[in-house]
Amino acid sequence: MATTAGHNWAQLRQQARALEAQTETYLQTYSQFSTQTSIPPKPTKEEKNTETKLQELLDKREGVIAQLGRLLDSEATLTASALKQNNLALLRDKLADHRRDLARLRGALKEARERANLLGSVRDDISAYRAANPAAAEAEYMLDERARLDRSHDVADSVLSQAYAVQDSFALQRETLANINRRITHAASHVPGINTLIGRISSKKRRDGIIMGSFIAFCFLVFWFFL
Repeated sequence: MATTAGHNWAQLRQQARALEAQTETYLQTYSQFSTQTSIPPKPTKEEKNTETKLQELLDKREGVIAQLGRLLDSEATLTASALKQNNLALLRDKLADHRRDLARLRGALKEARERANLLGSVRDDISAYRAANPAAAEAEYMLDERARLDRSHDVADSVLSQAYAVQDSFALQRETLANINRRITHAASHVPGINTLIGRISSKKRRDGIIMGSFIAFCFLVFWFFL
């Protein structure tokens, strides 16, 4: 008898887990209806079928869990394990979570549909108003064009302002370098013998350049002679 009860428990628990997995799959599918780019004004056939299937799965799970509870109550107190009680509690909690998820998704889908219908109604009203008042529609179009032009002008002014700021920065840097150069020249003119030293260094550089040029020319002539 205990073996038969245990077998029935295992079968019912496996069935409850299978229904739980199916419910999660359908919940994921049902959640996608509220995130569509364009939500239809009324529920589609696929949406209705998914919602109906979810409700059927939840009802089936509730029936299976009730059978598990009766089976657990029929067992003797000593043989009813704490593990089975824990498993049953988890199944009930998961069922309650999925019922709440379905209610939440229904509310989100209803809100999204109402918002889409409201926006569609507003667009239709605007289109009807423009069709009935072509002069007002043209004036609104001109105002939109002027607003776009103003935004373009603002962007151009911003770019020009940045360019002028960069130009001013370059001018300031150039003036700073010129001041530094003048200060160095002025300081060098007041140091005794600095001009003479600079002249000697320049003369030495010219002399070294002449010597190096002559040596290169001699090497070239020798190379040309023996070639």
